Amino acid sequence: MTSFATHRRRVHDTALPPYRRLSALRTCLTEFAPYGLRATFHHLRGSAGIPPDPADDPEALVRAVEELHAAREVWVPGILDWQERQRARKRAGVRHPVPPEPRAWVPCPNLEFHPLGPLAGVMPRILRARTYAGPGCPVCEADHGSVQWSDGYGVYRLCAHCGMASGRVPAERDIALRISRAVRWKAVWHGYGDGGDGVGEGL
Repeated sequence: MTSFATHRRRVHDTALPPYRRLSALRTCLTEFAPYGLRATFHHLRGSAGIPPDPADDPEALVRAVEELHAAREVWVPGILDWQERQRARKRAGVRHPVPPEPRAWVPCPNLEFHPLGPLAGVMPRILRARTYAGPGCPVCEADHGSVQWSDGYGVYRLCAHCGMASGRVPAERDIALRISRAVRWKAVWHGYGDGGDGVGEGL
């Protein structure tokens, strides 16, 4: 948990060049990424308005890391409480983690298709997703239907509203599609994607 805090401070450090601050933001994402690294980074690019050259708006990096931090603050109390209860169970000789560790992410394999709204607002639904027993998507908590999406290795079934994957089946490998997906990710990573709002794109 200290790594996230350390790199968050570096994003705020105006003495560092913007590219170093962007690198620190990316490291924060390796520690905490509610939609997976790629989809979360795409979301932050759009929500914080991070330009291709971070020197054009260094404060966008601060906006991005603070949105990420706000979402993480929703998760941290639950994981700390779970860890304390797990230590107590181990002292009592119970090794199996019950309930399971609160998961801080949902799979959004299409980096351009993920929930709308600030991350902190979506985070409570992500934390409930593992134990959600109602109909439809555990993040949306409603049935919006599904769409199919392929990464060139398999076909995912995604919630048609938020992009959360509810299943994947293997498929014949599609090299051209894999290259296309990789090129698109590189564009978003370097800031040349369109930023988008994250919903309904790239299907």
